[in-house]
Amino acid sequence: MSIVVLRDAVVLLGRFPALSGVDLEIGAAEVVLLQGPNGAGKSTLLRLCAGLLRPHSGTSVVLGHDLSKSRAVVRRSVGLLGHDTALYDDLTVTENLQFLARAARIELEEVGSALDRLGVAARLHDVVVGRLSAGQRRRVALAGVALRRPELWLLDEPHAGLDQGGRDLVDGLVSEAAAGGATVLVASHELDRTLALKTRRVTVAGGTITADVVDACAVDTDSVDTDSADTDSVDTDSVDTDVVDACAVDTDVVDACAVDTDSADTDSVEADVTGVAGGRGS
Repeated sequence: MSIVVLRDAVVLLGRFPALSGVDLEIGAAEVVLLQGPNGAGKSTLLRLCAGLLRPHSGTSVVLGHDLSKSRAVVRRSVGLLGHDTALYDDLTVTENLQFLARAARIELEEVGSALDRLGVAARLHDVVVGRLSAGQRRRVALAGVALRRPELWLLDEPHAGLDQGGRDLVDGLVSEAAAGGATVLVASHELDRTLALKTRRVTVAGGTITADVVDACAVDTDSVDTDSADTDSVDTDSVDTDVVDACAVDTDVVDACAVDTDSADTDSVEADVTGVAGGRGS
């Protein structure tokens, strides 16, 4: 089943084409790393998949819903962690998650377990979010995503601002989500973390997909019928040598993430929409 289907998708921010013809199809239970320089379009791609942005042209279907017509339906089934946690500063940690739980029609009793899962200390539950550190706020926002148990996880730099323990929790959360059948898209420059989690690596640059590599190490070998393989019938001339085997690292290939991070990031615009984890309203 395809969770995300984009065909020549274009997204405008004002008159600027933040996405300029994206082709991408993602299946269930994939963990997809989105990599690329600042301003490449990674955050815009996540926000499009979250139903926060309307596609200008092309085909954009998420969870079977056309984003040009049914963005509100999509927002109820995804969990987005953006650059801004979008929590209410004047509400306590518990009140913020209770708000999210009510919006998603989730039992309030599950709030405590979600906070525990992200290591948010009990002494912080009744503290207003405005008094939390950046790392604590990040954990609370991640707890909001976990609380929703979304079919599609959209994480924008999820390790940012977290200590070692918090980063380990994020890794565990991503692995658990994928094991449970959810699809995870992670935009990150933390390659030491995300390369170990991903099953696929997509490079974004200039608002388009410039590379899309499935991790050969993630192939389910149990599904391969080795007895039926006719090795004599393999046409070695037909192999596409442009496809990089993610398990065989080519040291001559330039890491697309090693770029000038001082360039403007046009993807940092956030929107407040009810239904998306951490959203503030419709």
